[in-house]
Parts: sequence; C-alpha cells; structure tokens
Amino acid sequence: RGRPAAMEAREPLRDVRGALRAVLARLREGEPGEGREPFELPRFWDALGQTFQVTSQEATKLSLAFSRPPLPSAEDCRKLSEDVQNAILAVATVYYWLPKGHGTTLRKMVRDATTEVVEGMIQLTDTILNAPVESLSQEQLISTGGVWEACEQVSNLPRDNQGAVVSVLAAYLGVVKDAVEEMEHALVEGQDPYGDIMEDEELGFRGNRDTYWSEADRQLLGSCMGLMKASKACLKKVLAAVKAHGKADSPEQIAQLDDLADIANEISPSVDELALSMYPPVNPLAVRLNAAKLASVLKKVLEIAKTSHVCPPSEEGWVQFLTGAVDHNMNKVKNFTQGQL
Repeated sequence: RGRPAAMEAREPLRDVRGALRAVLARLREGEPGEGREPFELPRFWDALGQTFQVTSQEATKLSLAFSRPPLPSAEDCRKLSEDVQNAILAVATVYYWLPKGHGTTLRKMVRDATTEVVEGMIQLTDTILNAPVESLSQEQLISTGGVWEACEQVSNLPRDNQGAVVSVLAAYLGVVKDAVEEMEHALVEGQDPYGDIMEDEELGFRGNRDTYWSEADRQLLGSCMGLMKASKACLKKVLAAVKAHGKADSPEQIAQLDDLADIANEISPSVDELALSMYPPVNPLAVRLNAAKLASVLKKVLEIAKTSHVCPPSEEGWVQFLTGAVDHNMNKVKNFTQGQL
C-alpha cells in the first residue's frame, strides 16, 4: 500500500534527472559563448570550487533523505530536487565563464571534471529512483561517494594552460614509456616473441616462419626501436621545456602551448601503430609506412616546439639532436626496406 505514495514522493527526482541529462548533453556537445568579461582566473577558480562543494553537500543531503524511513514528503522531495538542480546548473554556468582564449587544453580538463560531477549526480538520482525505498543500498553509498570524489577533483585541476599542458604531456610520456619498454622486452625475449603464448609443443608452431623474427627483420626493427626511443626523448624534453619556460600570460603563449599539446597527442597512437606492425610476420612495407608517419609527427612536434616560447636558445641543442636522430633512424628504415618497393 505504501508503494504508490513513495513513488509519488520521488516524482520530482525524475524531472531533475531529465534536467541533468539535458545539462550533460549540452556540456558534451559543445562550446558555448566566449565567457563573460571582464574575466579573472582567480575568481573563476573560487567560484568553481564553491559550486563543486555545494554540489557535494546536496548529494549528501539527498542521499541521507532517502537512506531510511520515513521517506521525505512530496514537498520535501521537491525542495531537495530543486536544490540539486540549482547546484548542478551553477557548476555548468561557472564552467561556461571560462573563455576559450585561456587555453583549449585547460578548458577540456575543466569540462571533463564538470561532466564527471553531472554524471555522478545523474547516477545518484538513478540509484535512488531504482532502489527499494526501505533501505540504503550499497549502490547508493557507492554513487554518493562517486559524487564526492568527482567534486573533490576540482582541487587537483591545473590552474592555467601551462599547468594543463604539463599534465597532458606527462600523461602522454607515461603511455609512450610503457610502449617502448614492452617492445624492448619482446625484442630481448629472443627469437620467439610469442614464446609465452605458444608453450604447447603439440601445436607444432615452433618452426613457423610467422612467429619469429629473421635477421633482416631484426635489423629493420632496430631502427624502428630508435624511432620509438626518440619519441620518448622528444616528449621528455618538450615536457621539461614547457615546465621550465612555458607561460600562459599572453594569447600567443597560450595558443602555442595548445598547438604543442595537440600535436604531441598524436605521438602515442603513432608509436602504437608502429609497434603493432613490428610483430611477426613482419611486412616491411607496413613497417616503413608506420615509421614514416611517426617520424613526421615527431618532426612536427620538434618544429612547433622550436618556434614557440618554450624553446629559448638554451633549448636549441636537443631540438637539433633529436631532429637528427629521427632522420637518421628513418633513413635506415628506408634503406632496409628499399628492396621491397
């Protein structure tokens, strides 16, 4: 008998869930206006921090209200729902203040953090709407914790585009380091990179040409390895230069940092493509194409770094050195594959 009343009490939450989904769709699909002028970064961060904090508190209130009987009245539920909706609208509104001119890398990170908060709140309302009303479910606890975590993230966000670009470059470097180590490991494993997955002698795969590298393959792969190591060195050096010299004071500096982040984002996928083509059976042409693609991405990164404010004369040495290393290894790849063309 109590069920219909309970359903009715939760009705306002359905509307809120709909409203939050609309906010999420807008956040995901695009870039609103240019923010409001005059814009001050410190004020923006204060406001964003506050809206995230309020959202966290509203999540707690909502969760507690539905954690034990008696359930909130329809009126109380309306009030709670309204507060949740206002908190999320405030979060989105403050995000929209941040002008693109302060850096697309920064803006994307703030947008991701904002999106996560909205997703967390949708998840929480979902959980409450789908739960049996009498008890606090494990899911509800997890969802509430999810909103808290998403709201706490605001304190870890970089405060300007230089910080944002440092943080994405460091992430790219981590991924490329892993790929290089994995490939080195495979090459050291000896003649048979698939040794660990083909233990079964009865399958008779051991002598199969497709599962090991010939001497010629290994020569070619040595130069590919050189390109992969150059990728790692390139990210390491660019990251250090952005840390040491990167600034986000002028529109030009901010744009240069974004350009660097955008092109550096292409390194890891290109390294992966090359690595995949290096496993036997080796198709030298595929290897050559992937090596050329990686080499051109690296040359672009070096070119963009060199012409930007993060490379004063003191940084020119490594730019030149790495440009030479990329060319040297790419030429070797070309020589090894010449006969295949």
